[in-house]
Amino acid sequence: MKIGFAGLGQMGRPIALNLLKSGATLAVTDRSPKSFAEFESKGAATSTDQSTIFDAEIVFLCLPNDTAVEEVVAGEGGFLSRCRAGQTLIDLSTITYKTSISIAETLASRGVHFLDAPISGMEARAIDGTLTVMCGGDRAVFDRVKPLLDLIGNKILYMGGAGSGQLAKLINQLLFDVNAAALAEILPMSKKMGLDPDLVGEVVNSGTGRSYASEFFIPRILKGHFSDGYPMKHAYKDLISGAELGANLSIPMPVLAAATATYQMALLKGHGDKDKGGMVTVFEELLGVGYRSRESASAQSGAK
Repeated sequence: MKIGFAGLGQMGRPIALNLLKSGATLAVTDRSPKSFAEFESKGAATSTDQSTIFDAEIVFLCLPNDTAVEEVVAGEGGFLSRCRAGQTLIDLSTITYKTSISIAETLASRGVHFLDAPISGMEARAIDGTLTVMCGGDRAVFDRVKPLLDLIGNKILYMGGAGSGQLAKLINQLLFDVNAAALAEILPMSKKMGLDPDLVGEVVNSGTGRSYASEFFIPRILKGHFSDGYPMKHAYKDLISGAELGANLSIPMPVLAAATATYQMALLKGHGDKDKGGMVTVFEELLGVGYRSRESASAQSGAK
């Protein structure tokens, strides 16, 4: 069996490496050849020409957004120009529900199976093969490809029909986004009121205010380190999707709207390349404080 894989970014590269454990023939493609040598050393075929993977029985996509996925699937020389009935396309990307449904319907008309299978977890979990994968599509297709998904994640969930995976991922992301925005607002307040940032971090991460967002971001915020997570300028698409669903279904989401405003302020301030922890800088500026550990603050003061 041949597996094709498009997208060797921060998440795609380790995922594709784990798929090599299947023993199948693997062909990978990416616009940048920087990871090609690593895959070639392990026997995988590489190319910047995406069409080289389109003859595979199973094709995986791990791309940054709707536009990139639509280009690979339906763009000039894309998958639709080469596909054949019986193939399976598995999209690990995080894209909108609407786009995912459209792709599923188009591929079904060609006899091609489709799973929307967005992933949750940071790069470290992609490397370890312990991601959460939320799948939408035909149950029989899911059951057939699950052994491959088991190589990249330790929690593989069938959520329902086409688009269900993307909806489940969106729910998770929106909750994470709200948590991150809350940290950005509240942590600088604690510093403004004279509390020690290190001790506040200990209280939060050992108390009822604890969350995955606090455990991941607080230690990094204390060090002024904002490059370990997904850049805000890319993550913002989830907030757009949430707002669209709320508007279309007349579902009020005031907390999400407030969190979205925090993201928007961070983006307008030019912090889009930082991870979500970087939102704290907006409120640090507003309050005239820096929520940093004693060691980090001392180092920065000495550098001046």
